[in-house]
Amino acid sequence: MNDGRSYPSDLPRHSVSAGGAVVRDDGRFLVIKRRDNGAWVQPGGVVELAEDPRETVVREVLEETGVRVEAGELTGVYKNMKRGVVSLVFRCRVVGGEAHPTDEAVEVAWLTTDDVRALMAEPFAVRLLDSVAGGAPAVRTHDGHDLLD
Repeated sequence: MNDGRSYPSDLPRHSVSAGGAVVRDDGRFLVIKRRDNGAWVQPGGVVELAEDPRETVVREVLEETGVRVEAGELTGVYKNMKRGVVSLVFRCRVVGGEAHPTDEAVEVAWLTTDDVRALMAEPFAVRLLDSVAGGAPAVRTHDGHDLLD
């Protein structure tokens, strides 16, 4: 949007991503083991310029897991302070499909809360744990490995 003001070209840039906290009725969370770095994370990805973040979640969960979801409420906002990535996490409901490995995920699994805590780095595990905590959406910062707040 051009509002008539000029902005310095050296303003910091941020990337926005959206992830799905897909939770089954038995309390297990849908996660992927990334093919590129072997990390366990919730499915998600970069929000395209003309895309609603909820559309990103639906698209990315399907691409990365084979599971079709409906994106629901926003459960958290997370910023990687080192990389300038702001991640929006939405609680999701499964509407179809079957979980399976994909080009982006070497493994796709339904993890328990204890598995999430044991296998995932803290800034990524907390996104799933926050999604079932209730209350207002969480707002957290991290450095890619540890929470900063």
